[in-house]
Amino acid sequence: MHKKTTVLWDDGERVLWRGPSSVVAGQSELFVRLAADQPMPASLDRLAHEFGLKDELDSAWAVRPLRLVREGGHASLAFEDPGGEPLARLLGAPMEIGYFLELAIGIAAALGKLHQRGLIHKDLKPAHILVHCADEQARLTGFGLASRLPRERQAPEPPETIAGTLAYMAPEQTGRMNRSIDSR
Repeated sequence: MHKKTTVLWDDGERVLWRGPSSVVAGQSELFVRLAADQPMPASLDRLAHEFGLKDELDSAWAVRPLRLVREGGHASLAFEDPGGEPLARLLGAPMEIGYFLELAIGIAAALGKLHQRGLIHKDLKPAHILVHCADEQARLTGFGLASRLPRERQAPEPPETIAGTLAYMAPEQTGRMNRSIDSR
């Protein structure tokens, strides 16, 4: 990482940080890098999948990927930087109700725009939501598991191999329900 960087979150598998752009002087970008020295192929596939969605994501409600970089056995993804911070940083303390409702409305609006594009996020959690962006709008990120299908069946798998974050996952995404995954 560069000298003037700020780590926004680190989940053990991926690290998101803000740093200076390597392309445009004076601007910042967001970067996601896989934390492991020898990342699993599925983790690399998720980065590539997220990059592949760049033309379907709109900067008004999503953090858009700019480039996928592979160097020295590491892969990272550079994103536009809308400013803001992950919602995860704001949790754990009481919020004033008006402020909470402003955040909730912004997040719901961003999620609605995602669904209008025919995409299902499949890993929506506080770390994948940026709030307090420069234009005061919420942005979604973390599209490595996103699906373009209006409905899909999830095959049952052992809990340790389920993709996504179990605490925030829809029950049908676990493969243990007789329901398809959809935008609900």
